[in-house]
Amino acid sequence: MALISSRISRAVNIEDLCELARRRLPRIVFNYLDGGAEAEWTLRENRRAFEAVTFRPSQAIAVPTCDLRTRVLGTDLSMPLLLAPVGYLRVMHPGGEIAAARAASKAGVGMILSTVSGHRLEDVKTASTGQVWYQLYLTGGRAAAESAMRRAINVGYTVLVITIDSTVIGHRERESRDGMEQLLRGNLWAKIPFVSEILTHPRWLARFLLDGGLPDMPNIVSPERGVLRVRDAHTAMKRQAFSWSDMPWIRALWKGPIVIKGVLTAEDARRSVDHGAAAVVVSNHGGRQLDGVPASLQVLPEVVEEVKDRAEVLMDSGIRRGSDIVKAICLGARAVLCGRSYAYGLAAAGEPGVTRSLEILRNDLERCLKLLGCPSVNALTQSYVSVAPHR
Repeated sequence: MALISSRISRAVNIEDLCELARRRLPRIVFNYLDGGAEAEWTLRENRRAFEAVTFRPSQAIAVPTCDLRTRVLGTDLSMPLLLAPVGYLRVMHPGGEIAAARAASKAGVGMILSTVSGHRLEDVKTASTGQVWYQLYLTGGRAAAESAMRRAINVGYTVLVITIDSTVIGHRERESRDGMEQLLRGNLWAKIPFVSEILTHPRWLARFLLDGGLPDMPNIVSPERGVLRVRDAHTAMKRQAFSWSDMPWIRALWKGPIVIKGVLTAEDARRSVDHGAAAVVVSNHGGRQLDGVPASLQVLPEVVEEVKDRAEVLMDSGIRRGSDIVKAICLGARAVLCGRSYAYGLAAAGEPGVTRSLEILRNDLERCLKLLGCPSVNALTQSYVSVAPHR
């Protein structure tokens, strides 16, 4: 354990945490976390888009301290970042969403809990002293969704995040090739070809088995079927996905702010706001759904221009450095969501790994602001960046 802690403390960027996660996880599980859909063009484009944005610093300006604080939908954050909803975190580390929620609250940032969490939403909220929002899929049907929302309201979740880009699960070829489908949904015989890979990671396997193996989906409970089993999750998602016609009954039940996640066009941004969204998340699901869509950062200005001051705009997909956060804010985002960046840390070392990922991003962010000559994230504007024409 001391060796693991030492390696985590020596990680200087998110890529270091990614490499530690690669070593700690069976390839089956790592590729679920790290991979994208089909040819992974959009996955790569998410990073290339940040490389196309360069800085225009104001030199010879002393910035002894930087104010990283911001406010998102009435929530005060110590820096403009929330942990994005990531499914099956408990497979990567038994602490899963509970460990992530603890680390987020200690760091003063928010967390969005995935519907397909392996931990009960009540337990995740209890673990946090900060803000935890609930992300909604209609997996399991309307009755299951209503039940989850009522549970979330009862224990103090304040914001609902509806993901709109997952009518079906994207074709993630790395997962299919390396056995994640078989691990999650296959029978015993289907798992046999991948046993040798799992056995080469005995520490992960011991934790996985001591945690009870594959968790159920305790936040998806329907009157007919009870708690959803992991092996049935894909089928259930195909059976009922969100459409705009669902907004009236959701808004009737959920009285707090609603965020629409998965917006990539001005048209969908306008629909979201017209249907009552208080914020939208410009997101391509980290390149895990429809391959061939543009990078989130590329379409961010289009969405910001459409929404104007009618709703707040957040962004995710591709964030790996504090300078990425700065670029997103310069182009109009109020804050960003990070998924893989903290999940790598979780996979590598549980809660301390998530804590280290947030420390890295915070240090990057503060350093970048000082080098730009900007005293506050709220003072960032497009004047600090230049965007190259898209290739």
